[in-house]
Amino acid sequence: MKKMVMLMPMSLCFLCCASGCSKHQEEKEAQIKLLATSALVKDTTITKEYVAQIHALQHIEVRAQERGYLQKIFVDEGQAVKKGQAMFQIQPLLYQADLRKSQAEANYVGMEYRNTKSLADSNIVSENELALARAKFDKAQAEVATAQTHLQFTSIKAPFNGIMDHFQARLGSLVDEGDLLTTLSDNSQMWVYFNVPEAEYLAYKSHAQSADNATQVQLKLANNEVFQYPGVVKTIEADFNNETGNIAFRATFPNPKGLLRNGETGNILMTVPLKHALLIPQKATFEVLEKKYVFVVDKKNVVHQQEVGIASEMPDLYVIKSGITADDRILLEGLRKVKDGDKVSYDFKAPQAVISHLKVYSE
Repeated sequence: MKKMVMLMPMSLCFLCCASGCSKHQEEKEAQIKLLATSALVKDTTITKEYVAQIHALQHIEVRAQERGYLQKIFVDEGQAVKKGQAMFQIQPLLYQADLRKSQAEANYVGMEYRNTKSLADSNIVSENELALARAKFDKAQAEVATAQTHLQFTSIKAPFNGIMDHFQARLGSLVDEGDLLTTLSDNSQMWVYFNVPEAEYLAYKSHAQSADNATQVQLKLANNEVFQYPGVVKTIEADFNNETGNIAFRATFPNPKGLLRNGETGNILMTVPLKHALLIPQKATFEVLEKKYVFVVDKKNVVHQQEVGIASEMPDLYVIKSGITADDRILLEGLRKVKDGDKVSYDFKAPQAVISHLKVYSE
């Protein structure tokens, strides 16, 4: 009985302390006054990046068309050449001899044909003999043309204006028909290929049908600088890649200074329209283990940590694809002052006013 009497004051004391602490915690929560806002729904555009491969307008392999020793090289690696300019000379002696032989044979057969024709005109030989002589003469002339073609093939000339690449054969080398000598690139314009996901392709086509001008794109080079000349999307391939779900676009870029070369890589920057995009300031988010979160304030002014999915990133803004709606109120400031489950007092600021005061405002 005595022990029970002693415990009662202690219990009352504990209850008073607990009640005081709870009251103090509520007062502390009420003192935390923060700024909140909500997501803004609006039509906008974003700049998407796509990994790109850069190719010359024309890029061909220059191969030997005849067998022989490489007698002359008229150009150098990396040199700009003009259409029709001599590049390589394969030793022509054998082909010159073949041409003289075929020309002599054609002259001989031609004389026979003319004699036969005179006899046929006098009805001394039949029409069949004349036709046979004519056929022999035509064959001899064809052999002359063939020999001339083989001789011409020993001189290799540039088929278009371009830039020489690395030599695959050296002066004096014995090359066979079809051997690679070098490659030639026409870099006056460049074709840049990049892959676009199906959903973005559909959005692009929907926007392109209502646009009057061709879609312009920018090219970000490997040094992260943007190429000074814009390109134009001119071609979309016929089929989607079933493995990746992407379709290839091709943009054409002018290259007057010759900066771009065949085989380079970069990133295409393309403006993509977004309908009813859900926008929030980046400063309203925080990161945990590479995931983005916001603090959502419920009707009882209690904050809850909520993961959000980021569709794309804009200057100072995120486009949200999941996690919150336009009706949710989220903390804009003081994210480090609260934790999940805290009760807060806050002032609400309209999203239009919040976004208009950001460093970069996207129209």
